[in-house]
Amino acid sequence: MQADFYAQADFSFAFARNSVLHMTIEQKLRAIMKATGWKQQKVAEVLGVSQSTVNRWLTGSEPEGHRRDAINELFSRVADEAPSEAPEYTVPLMGYVGAGAEVEPDFEQVPEGGLEQIHVPFALPDDMIAFQVRGDSMLPMFEDGMVIVVFREQRRPIESFYGERAVVRTADGRRFIKTIIRGEGGKASLLSWNAQPIQNVEIVWIGEIFTFFPASAIRREANRVEKRGGIQGRLRLA
Repeated sequence: MQADFYAQADFSFAFARNSVLHMTIEQKLRAIMKATGWKQQKVAEVLGVSQSTVNRWLTGSEPEGHRRDAINELFSRVADEAPSEAPEYTVPLMGYVGAGAEVEPDFEQVPEGGLEQIHVPFALPDDMIAFQVRGDSMLPMFEDGMVIVVFREQRRPIESFYGERAVVRTADGRRFIKTIIRGEGGKASLLSWNAQPIQNVEIVWIGEIFTFFPASAIRREANRVEKRGGIQGRLRLA
């Protein structure tokens, strides 16, 4: 599903220059094809490979080192030539998610439409929401201030998330970005890279990650938290 939206969306290369380290080869290829109008065969000719090789890369296969370098070089060249203007897309920011810090649930009130709007460079699936990371326990992938976009509704049973990273809400109202593993007594445990695990908690919602943006690459509408009645919760170490 994610690949389909990258193929259809208008892609902002101004954004891409800031977030290139977080893009996969598949995403770069789809951005190149969108910006140039090239089909797989044309991409293959430019890169000196077969069309079937490009197709494998577009379905998740990783290229060899020198092929990856060629794709990165082509991406940079197209980015330099592409216009910087792009349509505006937004996603509602619903609050913080803890990665070494946690939101005190009694002190957070989030309006239905979110606290503010985060501008993103491509169209998203319907009913997506975003959270901002607080803490550094999930470094190096999820840094403090990063924005994570997830599906609003949980789409799979908890068992299918074991071993995956996701945004979770526990029964006592806390939210985290963690790796989910099987716990005891039908519960789950939450793992971090740089912090102690949270053992045997009841998870009431899992936000499946669609994409994420580094803090330096996001742009927001003016903060309306106070005007809309949301009190963005007090944080304490987890």
